[in-house]
Amino acid sequence: MTRAFKTLTYTPSVRAAQARYGSREATKPVDPAEAGRDVLGAPVREFIAAQDHFFMASVGENGWPYVQHRGGPPGFLQCLDDHTLGFADFAGNRQYISAGNIAHDDRTMLFLIDYANRRRLKIWGRARIVHEEDDAALLARLEVPTYRARVERGLVIAIEAFDFNCPQHITPRFTRDEMAILSAHVT
Repeated sequence: MTRAFKTLTYTPSVRAAQARYGSREATKPVDPAEAGRDVLGAPVREFIAAQDHFFMASVGENGWPYVQHRGGPPGFLQCLDDHTLGFADFAGNRQYISAGNIAHDDRTMLFLIDYANRRRLKIWGRARIVHEEDDAALLARLEVPTYRARVERGLVIAIEAFDFNCPQHITPRFTRDEMAILSAHVT
């Protein structure tokens, strides 16, 4: 568990719930002087690069959370540097709820899950929308040339915190490609 994660998420209400349900001792607070932004090291980068989808939360002007699925080929969510992620935002249902929410409040959370290996990663950050006329080079970097989907914009996320979560209660699920690999080994 990362220090920035605990600093960001262990609010007074959360600490009260931890005390009530008996986990407060195991979830000691972090000294604010020790909390810093987390670095996307090699294991985190490898996990992110292998994902073909994630869920992204945003908050509307009315205070209600919104969660949207984002998908693409493995690696479409890219680590741009040690503290930044980016992805091409492909054309979808044209509701633009996430885009509108991020324009109002840049806070976002990504939830990545690898069902086959029973691993999940939660990422908190601040998002910004990138249009081609603003930064064509960055948008080109985020594009996945082998994926036939129209890129409408890019999203860049400055990481505030992340945390790998326990595998308990993750039901293993496998893609067709993963099943083909598993089937090839069972002969």
